[in-house]
Amino acid sequence: MTPGINAVRKARLAHTIHEYAHDPASESYGTEAAEKMSVRSERIFKTLVVALDEKELVVAVIPVMSMLSMKLVARAASGKKAAMAEKLAVQRSTGYVLGGVSPLGQKRKLRTFIDDSARNFDTMFVSGGRRGLEIELAPGDLARLTDGTFAPLRQD
Repeated sequence: MTPGINAVRKARLAHTIHEYAHDPASESYGTEAAEKMSVRSERIFKTLVVALDEKELVVAVIPVMSMLSMKLVARAASGKKAAMAEKLAVQRSTGYVLGGVSPLGQKRKLRTFIDDSARNFDTMFVSGGRRGLEIELAPGDLARLTDGTFAPLRQD
């Protein structure tokens, strides 16, 4: 299993693992996951790694159909400026490849911010650590496991 799945199992949290056959030609991992799992896309969240003030990497967990607001993530992290982290830095710090970055079981624990819309659901879906693998768990459990903070992160 992946480090993300191992982390949620080790914590003995209620969760469900969902696997589907990932199509490499798919243009949107989130849309593909929603369709293949027959789940509303609002419940599926993507994990983005952001460079804060050009010195610290932080994680933003937002709905797959949303755009991350750099201003809001910077504000949530008490920073001035945020930008998407470089691919190599993401892979090095998390241990995951892009498209399969999980907020759980990362190589280096990064501060994590979860979009407050996650609180609208009993369970949410996050990457299990590879394309085609999702973990369904309660938003509060994700926050506890990642020491995450809920905040508004989406662009309107």
